[in-house]
Amino acid sequence: MPTIVRKTGVSLMEVRREVLHAVSWQVRSTIWSPPTDVYETDAAYIVRVEIAGMREEDFEVSLENHTLHISGVRPDSLGRRAYHQMEIRFGKFASSIGLPCPVSVERSRAEYKDGFLTVTLPKESNNQIKVE
Repeated sequence: MPTIVRKTGVSLMEVRREVLHAVSWQVRSTIWSPPTDVYETDAAYIVRVEIAGMREEDFEVSLENHTLHISGVRPDSLGRRAYHQMEIRFGKFASSIGLPCPVSVERSRAEYKDGFLTVTLPKESNNQIKVE
């Protein structure tokens, strides 16, 4: 059974995300970050991004220096309208997630289903045997 670890301190990535969210509402930034969950199992890190209205090919996912980068563009429906309430964001989005240890890029996979992009990043381990 996986162990649940609760962090008491705020990570630098969390502080950066909070600042970017605060600033984006004030200066109306064109790039936004969708809600993202990151959790760990015994074998992998799982990143789950809530982003409805997309297709799998609309995402760009890359890994660089233990940081997972997810970006894309969520299109807005065409036409002028007078909003009474506007909470659904569209346009360019980007999210960066720092990973605490090395992962296997070759065994990683991404799946988009029911409005969620799920990226599974198997932990790199010298003790694991690769089965094909």
